[in-house]
Formats: sequence, C-alpha cells, structure tokens
Amino acid sequence: MRLEKIQNLLREKRISFDYAEEDGCGSIDFEHRGLSYHIWEYADGGEPCGVETNLANVGRTEELEGDYEQKLAEILQSF
Repeated sequence: MRLEKIQNLLREKRISFDYAEEDGCGSIDFEHRGLSYHIWEYADGGEPCGVETNLANVGRTEELEGDYEQKLAEILQSF
C-alpha cells in the first residue's frame, strides 16, 4: 500500500476517497466541497519518485518530488 500517510489523513478528516495501485505507484482521487482532487504517484526507474496533483490549486496540476507525502500532508491540513 502506498500513500499511507495521505490515506490516514483523509480518513481522519472523514473525506471519502478512491485508492488504486498500479505498477507499485499509488493513486488517490477524492471530492471535497464539490471539487475533484487527484494525487497520482509516478516512477522513474521502477521506484515512485514523485506525484502529480491538483491539491494546492484545483485548476492546475503540478508535480511534487522529494518528500512529497509530507508536502501533501501539509496542504491537506488546511482542508
């Protein structure tokens, strides 16, 4: 299971989400206050190295790398 920190945070906030995993990368899709959000991990050389997400700005997708789970958790704290 991937993106466990994010899944746990969404559960704590009682936000329903869909989780999928393919080729070792996690994917989370959810709605909050009528807006659709996504968090999609991607890999480089087999290991997940980043995510594509619209979490910070619903209308714009951006890529996060490095400690992306921590960055995502910080953004989710404001929900």
